[in-house]
Amino acid sequence: MPHDAHVHAATIRLADDVDPAAVGAAVTTELCGHWEHDGPCRWPHNNAIRAGAAGHGLRVVFVASDGEVAHVHARIASALRAMPGCEVVTDAPDVLQADEVPLGTRLARPGDE
Repeated sequence: MPHDAHVHAATIRLADDVDPAAVGAAVTTELCGHWEHDGPCRWPHNNAIRAGAAGHGLRVVFVASDGEVAHVHARIASALRAMPGCEVVTDAPDVLQADEVPLGTRLARPGDE
């Protein structure tokens, strides 16, 4: 079953006392069971967060089979909505951007995440 790279994009507002890195940890915990886990990810992924004028932009590049893509998007959205001090402004599937293609390719190779 082929596994392709996909993107979940969100704009979030964080409370002043929330470390932006905690967002990536919340997503990883939702996808892998803990932000610091042994072994490979079930859904290899990378979380990138950047501050912007409208809040923080989050892009999660992940690899999943076609049958699991919607489930992974739902889990990411759930993690964001459940995180204390995080207000979700927007979140939705997005397209892989040109500068994310090498990352997506690397994540799709077993053992390389």
